[in-house]
Amino acid sequence: MKQRSTTPVSTSFTAKAVLVAAVVLMAIAGPVQMATTVKADRYDDQIAAIQQEVNRYQAAANELAGKADTLQRELSRLNNEKAQLQAQIDLSQAKYDKLVSDIAQTEAKIADNRKALGETIADLYIDGKVSPLEMLASSKNIGDYVDKQSYREAISTKLTSTIEEIKALKKKLESDKIDVEHILADQKNQREALTAKENEQQKLVNDTKGEEAAYQNLSASKNQEISNLRAAQAEENRRAMRSLGFGSIPAGIPGGGGYPGAWANAPLDAYIDPWGLYTRECVSYAAWKVHSTGRFVPHFGGRGNANQWPSTVAAYGIDSGSTPRAGSVAMWPIGYYGHVMYVEAVNGDGTINVSDYNLNWDGNYRNYDRPAGGLTYIYF
Repeated sequence: MKQRSTTPVSTSFTAKAVLVAAVVLMAIAGPVQMATTVKADRYDDQIAAIQQEVNRYQAAANELAGKADTLQRELSRLNNEKAQLQAQIDLSQAKYDKLVSDIAQTEAKIADNRKALGETIADLYIDGKVSPLEMLASSKNIGDYVDKQSYREAISTKLTSTIEEIKALKKKLESDKIDVEHILADQKNQREALTAKENEQQKLVNDTKGEEAAYQNLSASKNQEISNLRAAQAEENRRAMRSLGFGSIPAGIPGGGGYPGAWANAPLDAYIDPWGLYTRECVSYAAWKVHSTGRFVPHFGGRGNANQWPSTVAAYGIDSGSTPRAGSVAMWPIGYYGHVMYVEAVNGDGTINVSDYNLNWDGNYRNYDRPAGGLTYIYF
């Protein structure tokens, strides 16, 4: 259970008497106290209800964040797969372009060789009109004649063979080109399918992140409502304290008093401590303070409001009384929940030096002197 508190300051003997009388009168008559109780209860119920909404919104946002991460990883995988496929397409395209170039060069070679063959055939035809006797007569000797004849025949045979080889090469290049065209078409189809899947995945990521942001905004809005309610609740208690003749509240120190940092640095009521109390509340600090001195502190089991402490701890044989003692816990029955303080010392002037948390609904530490009267002291 949480506790809520209001403000004490040091006063004179007359002021202390007024305080005690006011507390007694409120206990009997109760009109001012009832008004404070109703307001405090109303605020707390509203805060609890809104906090449940915040928890739901935050849980939904966290779930969507996890889903978005999973979707983003899948999108990254698709991006990588698409990049690898594009590299394959680029390679296939380079092969295709080279085959086209090779085919063009082969066709040019065929044309050149055909032209050369034509000229050779023409030469042979012209030379063919020359009788062997005339060719022999024009030759230097029989060997020259034979060489001329063999050369012409070899040139013709070579050109014909070259053309056939080039034609075969062109046929193979054209076949390779068709194969690469099919591969390119398949790869481009795969790329289009991956692009469509990638776009769909990106939309899922964007939609999920948009939903997450919407829940985060709802959570932030509700947290602001809680902050506004806490501020209004604190002001209600400050007014109630002023109506009883108290002055201003001492300045607080965030995370002071040696209170564990994991709790002191977290938001108010962020955790439940080992004694079943909300952290950064006065009750949690007082329980921790007593425990830090090596003394037993019971688990409060749902009866941990400050004003419930005397009766709750009595079940464990822990006594209470009206005499202040250093090391005791002072319970001040003010507001709806009451307020507890750790008594650091009993001063010679009848006041006590106390330390506490959340006196001003801010979750902060304070150390100050205040009147000793009107309090119940719990002797752990």
